[in-house]
Amino acid sequence: MKRRHFLTIGGAAAGSAVLFPVTRGILADAEEPVPHPHGHSHLSSQQGASLSTAGVRVDRFAATMPLLPVLRPVSSTVDTDVYRQDIKPADVEIMPGLSTPALTYGGSFVGPTIRATSGRRVLITYRNTTTDPVNVHLHGGHVAAQHDGYPMDVIEPGGTRTYEYLNQQPGATLWYHDHGHHLEATHVYHGLHGFYVIDDPREQSLRLPDGQYDVPIMLRDALFESTGELFGDGDPAERTTFLANGKPVPHFQVAARKYRFRLLNAANERIFRLGLDGADLVQISTDGGLLPAPLHRSELVLSSGERADVVVDFARYPVGTQLVLADTTGGPVLRFDVVRTAADTSRVPDRLRPLPALPPATVTREVTLGFGADSTGYPQGQVNGRPFDPNRVDFQVRHGTTEIWHVVNNDPIDHNFHLHMTQFRVLDRGGDPALPQDAGRKDTIIVPAGRSVRVQATFAGFLGKYVYHCHFLEHSSLGMMAQLEIVP
Repeated sequence: MKRRHFLTIGGAAAGSAVLFPVTRGILADAEEPVPHPHGHSHLSSQQGASLSTAGVRVDRFAATMPLLPVLRPVSSTVDTDVYRQDIKPADVEIMPGLSTPALTYGGSFVGPTIRATSGRRVLITYRNTTTDPVNVHLHGGHVAAQHDGYPMDVIEPGGTRTYEYLNQQPGATLWYHDHGHHLEATHVYHGLHGFYVIDDPREQSLRLPDGQYDVPIMLRDALFESTGELFGDGDPAERTTFLANGKPVPHFQVAARKYRFRLLNAANERIFRLGLDGADLVQISTDGGLLPAPLHRSELVLSSGERADVVVDFARYPVGTQLVLADTTGGPVLRFDVVRTAADTSRVPDRLRPLPALPPATVTREVTLGFGADSTGYPQGQVNGRPFDPNRVDFQVRHGTTEIWHVVNNDPIDHNFHLHMTQFRVLDRGGDPALPQDAGRKDTIIVPAGRSVRVQATFAGFLGKYVYHCHFLEHSSLGMMAQLEIVP
């Protein structure tokens, strides 16, 4: 990252209103748009028909959003699917006519989607053909510590590592990405990200849209050089080119029927506030899977790492209609073009999945996210006043217990919070009641500037060390991460 970005971070650490203007944080149900703390360009969906980045001009909606490839097992047994995938550099075309050097899973800028099945084991072996140490974290996965993608458990160049995922959790939209410490922000920004979808046979009776009408969509931002190279330094707010499944502000043709869109915010450090030209976004799922009941939304807020599945019924619109998915502070992201009619036997039932109450909590903990400085004055990400140290256990958690964590952001900029190994339930937001979309299982949540959240989680299934951190990846790369150990 360039010195200027560190200066802005330093301004936040010092509380400076000159180097880092203080802005109000985003809440999902805020009454008016609130800009990202770094300050995004205010480009509405009505301004212009093209976007530019570092001198490259691209027509909006000219590209077609691709359907993501699905990784196929190399072998299967009665209870296990076995996969192999190379982590490798590749030249990919993101901006039309330009070649972009990227780090990839399998050679594509958005890695192949892995579709697992609840209760069925996955073994996947990664080979590192890059020149950097890398690893793979299954974000949202309930996995053993040695398979979690712990920041120090890296695959050295030329090496391989096999991860085991038991998938002993309900159906959910997860994702996989690099988590090597100090490198995660750079590696994810340059392409080490992909979907991991757990399909749950118990959901088939719900008759939600499936097959070709179940579409994962990875949303993120980027800044490109005029040569097509990704520019990862500087202020993340300058990454004003939106990508959907790796294409800049594309279009996607749909039939006049219901679709399930699995939305993932894979940006390093952006909050998307999304609306679809006033259309009804029926949210059916959050990070940990299905909600108890569907939610009808006009806007959807996703911070970095968060997921939400929504159903959109295009049968309400005549063929020829175009609907723009737009970020309220950044402009268009993706256009849906209704081009044909189609039969539709899918539905969105009034009840989706029961959510049993968690056991009573026996421990309450305080977690503070913020920036400080090291002994030389260099900006440093901190949790509870200290940067990440793999040799230090910050919390020791007894296996099988339930805890309440009070996560506090005292900085004048937004953070978010991601907990590895288990999902949590949101109890409240800064003393205010939890929002309707908090009713499900979560693993990542926005913590606005000067605010807090309380979450409750049960730590069961595995022993060992796991991390929790801000999932604005530039922040975690600078040390805004801590470590818990689950003990007998």
